[in-house]
Amino acid sequence: MVFEVKCTDLAARIGKLTTPHGSFETPAFIPVIHPVKQQISPSFLKSLGFECIITNAYITFKYYGEKAQKQGIHRIVNFDGPIMTDSGGYQVLEYGKVNVTPSIMAQFELDIGSDIPVPLDKPTGYGLPYNTAKSYVEETISNIDETIKVIKNNGSDTISDDDDTYNSLSSKGELWTGTIQGAEHFDLVRHSSSILDKKGFSFFAIGSPVELMEAYEFSILAQLIEATKSSIPNKPIHLFGAGHPLTIPLAVALGCDTFDSASYILYARANRYMSSSGTLRLEDLSYLPCCCPVCSHFTVKELNDEEPDSRTINLAKHNLFILKQEMAAVKQAIYDGRLWEYVLQKARSHPKLMDAIHAMKNFDYIQQNTPIFKHKAIYLFEPLDQFRPELVNYRKMLINNYSSPANTDSLLLYPDQGIRPFYSSSLLKKLSISYPNTSICLYNPFFGLIPAEISDIYPASHNIFVKNFDKYDSRDYPEFLNLVDSFLKKNDNFKSIHIVANKFMKGLIPHIKTAEKTEVKVEDFRGFNLK
Repeated sequence: MVFEVKCTDLAARIGKLTTPHGSFETPAFIPVIHPVKQQISPSFLKSLGFECIITNAYITFKYYGEKAQKQGIHRIVNFDGPIMTDSGGYQVLEYGKVNVTPSIMAQFELDIGSDIPVPLDKPTGYGLPYNTAKSYVEETISNIDETIKVIKNNGSDTISDDDDTYNSLSSKGELWTGTIQGAEHFDLVRHSSSILDKKGFSFFAIGSPVELMEAYEFSILAQLIEATKSSIPNKPIHLFGAGHPLTIPLAVALGCDTFDSASYILYARANRYMSSSGTLRLEDLSYLPCCCPVCSHFTVKELNDEEPDSRTINLAKHNLFILKQEMAAVKQAIYDGRLWEYVLQKARSHPKLMDAIHAMKNFDYIQQNTPIFKHKAIYLFEPLDQFRPELVNYRKMLINNYSSPANTDSLLLYPDQGIRPFYSSSLLKKLSISYPNTSICLYNPFFGLIPAEISDIYPASHNIFVKNFDKYDSRDYPEFLNLVDSFLKKNDNFKSIHIVANKFMKGLIPHIKTAEKTEVKVEDFRGFNLK
């Protein structure tokens, strides 16, 4: 497998995934098409820029059988780009079982030339007791072992017979998908991920998230993705069933690279109209808030008055335009280094999405994958922004790598006024003259402390923050106090600390821990004058 990463932000990646029928860019929404009944043609999907599609190998097997094996899935569905095939997991989730074995499905997927085949698995779903979920995970792994035997029998010379650890899983260049089960039982998710990684999969899919998303359990979904990424940090990951314009940015930010869904047509059949901030019922609209070809051609009344089949097709096309637009917006946010801002903007559309952000802020791998330097300044609006990865990384750097100058025995804390660059400002020169042999630090509710000597580095000098943070309680910024306490504990050479205190700082001073020998002088910022 070739997966080339071009650009990153948070845990998101703009990359290129190569398959036998061509490459496509990630993150990518992969539309589901029915192999028999196609209301939206694959050619239309390709014209919109969808470079990969997914279809159901089990339904293809039931309807076409040997014909599909002779002609290949690309001719059956009339699409010449990469095709992913689901082996019947959705049917298992819906009906409990399918009348086909894992080995038969694996051979069929190979015979029809699937680019990204999925082994027949046992979806966990959501809400199962632990022991039941565990048995489903074990059944999925057993099915995958059957699939691996089929791959070996089809001519792969890269698979070792010595043990269960394989170097590659491919007989004809196809990209087999390791389907991870476990749902909200995160230890099972980590176990499933690790086992499949050892078996040689280089592409993975998180199974059974649809019921979580339908229940709006986005916080659990975030933890599910985190459990997967903690076991498989670098390899591309697919999220089954993600087809809502609000959930895609969150999933991308958490590290998912591809998504599939039939939402565009399912929503259309239910008269549901996608927008960038959610879905609306067509009958509730007075205007069409979109400029796609469908919305530019019809009024609301004209669309409502259409024959049901025609209306469904037009709504489905509109929904596809919205999904394409969403993917483009997410990619641009990654490229600009503004994915944090974009995801928070989306999260404000629904409280359950904001719950997921509060879970995400504690994921270490998000910080580890965020670039150290960016081309643009970061924007800071509210207390939640203190947890954005750039600031978490900055605070770690300050505690682990910074020490105050050896010739200073006093510390001046001065409120950050947004002067950039502070390092060469006239204010710093005046402060340095008035307070010689003093370590000067700006304080900022988002960053904590910014020593003057490093105030020109990213992101200390590359940010714009709101000035009215005084409206928040000082206790809304716990990371500020944690940073100040850690800084003073490490730099314990200060005999005196002079604090020029604004309203924000005054609320925190009683909680700042200093050494007994340290003299602390506090002066009101409004009455402070340089000597």
